[in-house]
Amino acid sequence: MLYAIISEDNENSLEKRLAARPAHLERAKKLVDDGRLILGGPHPAIDSEDPGTNGFTGSLIVAEFDSLESAQAWADADPYVKAGVYKKVTVKPFKKVLP
Repeated sequence: MLYAIISEDNENSLEKRLAARPAHLERAKKLVDDGRLILGGPHPAIDSEDPGTNGFTGSLIVAEFDSLESAQAWADADPYVKAGVYKKVTVKPFKKVLP
């Protein structure tokens, strides 16, 4: 089943995000390699593809997991969680309707 992992950043966490980004992306790439990632990416803090020093307000990942528990465990182990980038992470089932 698909699950949405919706994360909200702590304020002023851009430096922590940038430091943890390589480990975060390496982990997400495993989902890609396994054919389980539907989409993923950050939410810019301003209306721009490159928000610069304005940073980000969070991230979204939609991926396939065996269960809600396994999706939650994956989210809990994210390098951004460990680095203190995220203040809140919500994991919930997701039903893709379109396209």
